[in-house]
Amino acid sequence: MIAVSGLYGITVDADPLTEAKVFSALKGGCQIIQYRNKTLSDVDSFRLAEKLKRHCDQFEALFIINDDVALAKKVDADGVHVGQYDHSLEKVKAELPDKIVGVSCYNQLELALDAELQGADYVAFGRFFPSLTKPSAEQAEIDLLVEAKQRLTIPIVAIGGITMNNADSLIKAGADSIAVIHGLFQQDDVEAAARSFSKMFKG
Repeated sequence: MIAVSGLYGITVDADPLTEAKVFSALKGGCQIIQYRNKTLSDVDSFRLAEKLKRHCDQFEALFIINDDVALAKKVDADGVHVGQYDHSLEKVKAELPDKIVGVSCYNQLELALDAELQGADYVAFGRFFPSLTKPSAEQAEIDLLVEAKQRLTIPIVAIGGITMNNADSLIKAGADSIAVIHGLFQQDDVEAAARSFSKMFKG
C-alpha cells in the first residue's frame, strides 16, 4: 500500500464538481484523497465515494473516508480519518484491521504519541494558518512539526490554511504530507495546483 506522503487533497463538502476536481487533482499528482461529506444523503454519498475510489485506483492514490467507518467498508476505501473525539481508535482499528487509520491531533503532541501507541497509521496536526473550513480550530505552531518528527515514527500530516506560499515551510519542518482543501479544490486550475504542490516534495 502507498505510504501517507505528498499532497493530500480533502474534498469540499457540497461541491457539485467534486468528481471532476478530484480527477484533475489526481492527474496533477495528488497522492491521497480524503472524501469529506456532511450534507449528501447516504445513497448519494455512497455513489460519489464509489466514483472517487475508482479514480484513486486508476492513479494508484490512496482513498480515505472522513469519519465514516461504515462508508469506508462499503466502498473498500484504503482507510478512514477520525477526529480525536469522534470514535475509539481501538474500535476503528478492530473494524478496519487492514486499512489505514489517521487521527486528528490538532496542536497536541501528546495526543499524537498516544495515537501512535494505539495503532494509528498517521497523525494530522493543524490548523497552522487561517482556515476557511475551520476558522475557529486550534492554532498549531510550526515548531510542533519539528518536535513531532523527532518523536514519532508514523507519518505526519499538516493541515489548515495551506497555500502555495506557505506549504514549503511545513514540509521543511517535518510534514510528510500536506492536507489541502481550498488551496487545491477552489483553484481555477486544480490540476496545475496539484502539480505545483506535488513538486514541493521532490525538491
